Amino acid sequence: MDVRNYETVFILTPVLNEGQVQETVEKFSQVLKENSADLISTEAWGLRKLAYPIQKKSTGYYFTLTYNGSGNIVDVLELAFRRDERVIRFLTTVLDKHSVTYNERRRNGEMNQQKAPQAAEAVAQ
Repeated sequence: MDVRNYETVFILTPVLNEGQVQETVEKFSQVLKENSADLISTEAWGLRKLAYPIQKKSTGYYFTLTYNGSGNIVDVLELAFRRDERVIRFLTTVLDKHSVTYNERRRNGEMNQQKAPQAAEAVAQ
């Protein structure tokens, strides 16, 4: 089967405490591992305001999962999202080679480093 790179952003309901949030994220990470997907990164964006109310809630905990896997892994993960009432929205995208490179550089902290020395020189002059 063809292995592709995926990124899934999901929003959890804001009524959860920190322990429940971590337990939920670990549950979805475990779903990926059980179905032979390679989990690359998990990013917590924190509690953010939603663009519009969803289920009468105006905020939610945002998370991003980046992983490699075959095509059926998306179906399995999205089924787990649909079955969990703590998830209020999710979106999965297939990453092309440029997106994979960009995400890797962003995780390593290589973004915006070239602009910083130029800005320091401008301030010094």
